[in-house]
Amino acid sequence: MNNSRKLPMIIATIASILALSGCKESQYQRKQTVDKQEGLTLLQLSQEGGFAMPVIPDNNPLTDAKIELGRHLFYDKRLSVNEQQSCESCHEQKSAFTDGKALPHGTTNDLLARNSQTLTNVAYNINYTWANPQLTTLEQQILIPLTAEAPNPVEIGINGNNLQQILQRFRDQVLYQQLFEAAFPQEADPFTLANIIKSLASFNRILISDRSAFDKGQLSESAQRGRDLFFSEKADCFHCHDTFNFSLSSTTARSIAIPTQRFFNNGLYNLSQDGNYPANNQGAFEVTGKAEDKGSFRPPTLRNIELTAPYMHDGSIQTLEGVIEFYANGGRQIQSAGDIDNLAIINESLGQPANAISHLAGDGRANPNKLANGFVSGFEATAQEKADLVNFLKSLTDHEFINDPRFANPFTTAQDSSL
Repeated sequence: MNNSRKLPMIIATIASILALSGCKESQYQRKQTVDKQEGLTLLQLSQEGGFAMPVIPDNNPLTDAKIELGRHLFYDKRLSVNEQQSCESCHEQKSAFTDGKALPHGTTNDLLARNSQTLTNVAYNINYTWANPQLTTLEQQILIPLTAEAPNPVEIGINGNNLQQILQRFRDQVLYQQLFEAAFPQEADPFTLANIIKSLASFNRILISDRSAFDKGQLSESAQRGRDLFFSEKADCFHCHDTFNFSLSSTTARSIAIPTQRFFNNGLYNLSQDGNYPANNQGAFEVTGKAEDKGSFRPPTLRNIELTAPYMHDGSIQTLEGVIEFYANGGRQIQSAGDIDNLAIINESLGQPANAISHLAGDGRANPNKLANGFVSGFEATAQEKADLVNFLKSLTDHEFINDPRFANPFTTAQDSSL
């Protein structure tokens, strides 16, 4: 969603709250020595994945107690203003912490303009949300869905008028008295928005997916062919989706350098042939104001991508097969309603009639910002090669991740106010 107009205020609020409490074959080497975790049991890195530790901020050290508090808050609808939604409402474990929808609604039924991103390996992100170069920590990002208000869509709905009422819901519960005290034992009153943010960020940081068939070296022959094509100049996928996390917008505690380009225009739209995207989804341009950033979005991780449909920042491609066709074509030309998936809800977000299409028409293949990237130029592939690419992407599915009890809803029955 577009929070650019409120971003300086949001970041200032975060700081205040936290103070108070070149083209060649990919050279990616996946295996590393797994870091030891002293006194921390809930963050686990597999030997198969060989990941390094994510970056942990000094002002929010990771502890099991904070993680467990964050897990409960993540699944608790009492965190929202009307107690109708939790974080899980848009981020379900079974869907790799997405929601299966093109566009989500907030707790007061406001429609958001962007697809709910997976929380898979979110601890390794360099930037957060789809297109905001100013958001560089989970703590910064989490404040947005918690406190966004008009003119932006309301998500959880916390604001200055209801914050104390919401905090009191948790103060009144014996369970949360125990969880907050354990997580913040040095504080006389640990029930604060700052501590909620710290706890949610801590839970998000352990959502590490590194046990897929790819990690275990268990690729079918088709997936192996797809892997080779993925990392080749022919398909050109790896320029945006390289590294252990299959996203250039990724880093670890061991990273020496940060990629200079972390947002890309992939030719999804080209309105009026001047590089414009739909008015409510102009990408990093909404933050930077630079024309060359129109339509530039952060490449998400491809881990668990089989589970996170529909795809793209607005959910406008429904299937993995559709994604492969899109990139093989070098972008998307929109001429009729059949050229875009989930049109009705996208139009709803734009205030347009369900079947309207003229306002989205254009040839994304010729988007000047996409052409300036030098990527997404298209490629020729047989039906078998396209199937191989899909099978490789499916090898990134981590079934242990979506069934891991460390990440699961702690409330086994319907929300109970007596907890």
